[in-house]
Amino acid sequence: MGADAVTAHIPLLDLGEQYDTIRDEVDTAIRRVVDSQRFILGAEVEAFEQALAAYLDDGREVVGCASGTDAILLSLKALDLEPGDEVIVPAFTFFATAGAVWNAGLKPVFCDVDPAHFNLTARTVEAVWTERTRAVVAVHLFGQMAVMDELVALAEAEGASVIEDAAQSIGATQEAAGRGIATALSFFPSKNLGGFGDGGAVTSADPEFADRIRKLRVHGGHKMYHHEMVGTNSRLDALQAAVLGAKLPHLTDWSGLRQLHASIYNEELEDVPEVITPFAHPGNVHVYNQYTIRARRRDELREHLSEQGIGSGVYYPVPLHVQECFAALGGRPGQLPVSEGLCAEVLSLPVYPELGAERLLRVVSAIRRFYA
Repeated sequence: MGADAVTAHIPLLDLGEQYDTIRDEVDTAIRRVVDSQRFILGAEVEAFEQALAAYLDDGREVVGCASGTDAILLSLKALDLEPGDEVIVPAFTFFATAGAVWNAGLKPVFCDVDPAHFNLTARTVEAVWTERTRAVVAVHLFGQMAVMDELVALAEAEGASVIEDAAQSIGATQEAAGRGIATALSFFPSKNLGGFGDGGAVTSADPEFADRIRKLRVHGGHKMYHHEMVGTNSRLDALQAAVLGAKLPHLTDWSGLRQLHASIYNEELEDVPEVITPFAHPGNVHVYNQYTIRARRRDELREHLSEQGIGSGVYYPVPLHVQECFAALGGRPGQLPVSEGLCAEVLSLPVYPELGAERLLRVVSAIRRFYA
């Protein structure tokens, strides 16, 4: 590949560009932790938890943990369910959602999703509900919330709990949204608010539930060597909290740029019949962790974009109900047709804040040439 092609490359995500814009702030935060030599929990983590709670402004406490996966797992453990109890999860999502259910000793039950906004709904959940259902993990996929009011009403009527998997949707909101007992967040580097490694958090408006999470993340107790519950080691590192704290003041602007880029894509691709652009449900504020289209001849389009030096991603190529590790649950092809269809069509395009209109329009032009 020649020098011009390398220069012209448009990645799916470029974290280096983001770091260049806030290098001094991040480096100062890291030095502060190194100078303190306090790396586990402590003031740095507490400060970030409080700052994030203020940013979210939804009356919920924030409890940092080691990853977004652990945020789901700890939330499930805090529900204190019985082994084998059923937890409904969407088939079209990242593996961690169902993996956490399994690792909590519970049974994942897979439901289909809405073909427009890719999230589960009360209707798709109700279709697989049984007398053993005790919880639902509502994934807010790609940057927008699932429609929560009907889902929460269904769960409450049945005496079940809702956990929100907002790993990809920090800052997303919904008018008059019902809320689950807990929300799981991820700070994996590719997220809208990403650290320099793994990190996560659980938020909850229930102080008792939040306190259970705090115990569970440090082996089940507040006092060293005194264990009220069987917990684990899932602490947000002080270094990660410092990096996240330096980035947090920029999150609103970054989300706004993602939304701007999405609006340009929507307008520029509106007359390309082979492409279906993302649907933002009325009342939702979508923060576009991914800008995910549905495309005819998806794999050929992706190869074409790669040849043009344009990055893209397929999230996700295989629905969870037919993953090999869940074969014992009896999932089969054809069982959840919307999820299976999406896995064959979805393609995520560059949408990161530093992308800019010029490069974005090059992506659009490449798509248009492919379908011309």
